[in-house]
Amino acid sequence: SRWMTSCEPSDDSKLKVCREKGAEVIINYKDQDLKAALKEVAPGGVDVVLDPVGGPASEVCLRATAWNGRYMVIGFASGEIPKIPLNLPLLKGASVMGVFWGTMIAKEPMRFMGHLKDLVGLYQDGKIKPLVSSTFPLDGAWEALNLLSQRKVLGKAVVVPKSE
Repeated sequence: SRWMTSCEPSDDSKLKVCREKGAEVIINYKDQDLKAALKEVAPGGVDVVLDPVGGPASEVCLRATAWNGRYMVIGFASGEIPKIPLNLPLLKGASVMGVFWGTMIAKEPMRFMGHLKDLVGLYQDGKIKPLVSSTFPLDGAWEALNLLSQRKVLGKAVVVPKSE
């Protein structure tokens, strides 16, 4: 399997980070036609789509799924909740699944703890390396939010409570 990413970056530094983190294929749909690019790099379709952005690209990505593909709805960072034609999952035998950890914590705490334990294990084993581009004191949280709203954060901006 290959790791591909598509994005509409505010600048080329985000593309560079994706490349450094191991993306084999990067589609900049600010400058490229997303539908055509996906057909070119995955002519048989995409097996899994992780969509934290929503907006107009969502339907294009769902249409690009392979037979029995999975489309994971993670969020709507674009501010737009897409309207998805429900015939698409039917025609592709695809699954559309919501991934909302906030509710999962409340409704399935033991399952959440198992996932969290697995995730921490991957981190401790060095198998995942989240990019923390900046940290802020708690009283500087406004600055972190400002950078997020301007799409200037690469990876994670972390707000750290004051240590005593």
